[in-house]
Amino acid sequence: MKIIIDAMGGDNAPRAFLEGGFRAADELGVEVVLVGRVEELLRLMKEQGIETLPKGVELMDAEQVVDMHDDPATVVRTKKESSMVKGLKLLADGGGDAFVSAGSTGGLLSAATLVVKRVRGIRRAAFGPTIPTKTGSLILIDSGANVECTPEFLLQFGCMGSFCAKLTLGLDRPRVALLNNGAEDSKGDALHKESYQLLKQAGEKGVINFVGNIEAREAMLGGCDVLVADGFSGNVFLKGVEGTAMFMASMVKQMFYQNRKTKLAGQLLKKEFKEVMGTLDYRRVGGTMLLGISKPVIKAHGSADTEAVVGAIKQAILAVNAGICQAIDDHIDQMILPREDS
Repeated sequence: MKIIIDAMGGDNAPRAFLEGGFRAADELGVEVVLVGRVEELLRLMKEQGIETLPKGVELMDAEQVVDMHDDPATVVRTKKESSMVKGLKLLADGGGDAFVSAGSTGGLLSAATLVVKRVRGIRRAAFGPTIPTKTGSLILIDSGANVECTPEFLLQFGCMGSFCAKLTLGLDRPRVALLNNGAEDSKGDALHKESYQLLKQAGEKGVINFVGNIEAREAMLGGCDVLVADGFSGNVFLKGVEGTAMFMASMVKQMFYQNRKTKLAGQLLKKEFKEVMGTLDYRRVGGTMLLGISKPVIKAHGSADTEAVVGAIKQAILAVNAGICQAIDDHIDQMILPREDS
């Protein structure tokens, strides 16, 4: 398996991607193509005392870099020689099995759509990160790729999320729920009311296991396996979860340092505390797949360090082995359902 990596995207590029790529080749047994400014990558290698490329690692030169100030809509046209665009073109041409980038989210979404292209019939690609819950995990789709959505988009998000949960979480009938401000079917605005009806139809036809509307707190308590949301609501939900986890971690640490008794308790519970906080560490997962693109494209966190890069590469391997893109393609006919009034 060959994983293509945008070595220049993200806050810690290119060092984190060079080190993460080397680790993945060594520990995970995959081939890696690092796309970026070769002279800079070679200089970093020499700084670390590495004279030759490790087995399974290739370099591909790309002089341009897509940054956060670039217009996502014109990235493919204006940054043809960038590490992001050249890496995606290599993927589209069959030069690798998956692509990983921590670069601009909008740029990656636009470039992946134009270069690698969506699965035929999918209206919009969506981000589907895996989030820990009280009872396991859930897949949140969409978490920020599409701020403005239609009911058909949300129907397809539910179906794609369900296939992903089956293949990556090992669930026979993933529970699909619609993020809303209440559980009643009358809740929400026009988008959510109409989306509810389309998802309900899909559930009645056996395409998905739709369990209805769900509030954010119930989702985190394990009320569903796939949480369907428009990109705006999904991103607010995700950032809220991340912020709450960081807040709780800081509060617990503060408690452990209050006095001698709590310091002793902290030492006794240090291992257990690390294990609990590890479940909330984004570096373990590393990245999220852009569901709906015809080949696996993984978005790593913008501040990804070496550990997170390895985690993102693991996500890419999982996506390839699970055959998620093919599963979506095989079931596209089930994702375009007529409305009751049509």
